[in-house]
Formats: sequence, C-alpha cells, structure tokens
Amino acid sequence: MPLESIIMFAVAAVFGLAGAWLLLQLRTPQGPARVYVYRMVGIMSLAAAIVLAFSATAMWRWSVQP
Repeated sequence: MPLESIIMFAVAAVFGLAGAWLLLQLRTPQGPARVYVYRMVGIMSLAAAIVLAFSATAMWRWSVQP
C-alpha cells in the first residue's frame, strides 16, 4: 500500500472519529447554536471521511499493477 493511501486513510479516520464524537455529543441537552454547529460539522466531517476513504481506496487500487 502506498504511503499516500495510508495517510489518506489516517486523515479519514480522524475526520470520522471527530464527526462521530460531535454527533454523539448531541445526546445531552445543548443550546440551539451548539446543536446547529455540532450537527453541521459532525455530518460534514463524516462525509469528508467517507469521501477520503473512497479516494484512498481508489488510489491504492490504481497504484497496484495487475
């Protein structure tokens, strides 16, 4: 596996964990502004993690010679 793919998977994991943590924080009562920010940033972080993971997988597969 190329180093670039490993780095992209690591960044995707960080984004995914951060997004999941923010969304899990919504289980406790929060103010309306904090709910809005946590929800938006959490969902966007999870989306970024998914896109980065897909991109890293594609780059990994393209770098492998058949």
